Amino acid sequence: MQFMKKQLGGTILGFIIGVVVGLAAALAVAVYVTKVPVPFMNKSQSRSVDQDEAEAKKNKDWDPNAPLYGKNPVKPAASAAAAAASAAALSGAPAKSSDSSKADAKAGSKGEIKPAVSADPLGDLARAKSAAGTAAEPFLFFVQLGAYRTAEDAETQRAKLSLSGIETKITEREQSGRVVFRVRTGPFETKEEAERNKDKLDKAGLETSLVRVQR
Repeated sequence: MQFMKKQLGGTILGFIIGVVVGLAAALAVAVYVTKVPVPFMNKSQSRSVDQDEAEAKKNKDWDPNAPLYGKNPVKPAASAAAAAASAAALSGAPAKSSDSSKADAKAGSKGEIKPAVSADPLGDLARAKSAAGTAAEPFLFFVQLGAYRTAEDAETQRAKLSLSGIETKITEREQSGRVVFRVRTGPFETKEEAERNKDKLDKAGLETSLVRVQR
């Protein structure tokens, strides 16, 4: 009997020790789990409100066809049509549909052919006036840079001007019973053109005069 009591007491003591050791191990595991970060959980917990808003905005503006646009993305036809409709609504004019556009194209093709619009209407007008003035102008214009009694003097003056980059010609004319050799540049079709050249020569320090000759 005494032996059985000792054996029973040892069994109970061993059971109590086992329970204590088990509780201690469970407590150690619990402490370890609470201190060690859990995968896939801390990342979501560390996200801030600003990051959530940025992610929501990115998902809202995401376009699945963006890789197909290339470097110069082309807006879809629907968005272009919507933009045209909104512009027409703001201006108060109704937006034309594709059918009405086709009808206008057909009507234009059946109607009279309109003249081509020039890219430079002012230049065309100036050229037209210049051509009209040239046709009506009965004179040619020269800029004279000297008149000499001998051909040698006239040739010397012409050579000096040529060295300065001014091309001239020598003409002869009898004046008061004497032959005069004139050094001139031209002819110019209009008086305005001749005056522009005369101004350039005057600024270069040359003595000039404007001469007009019947065509």
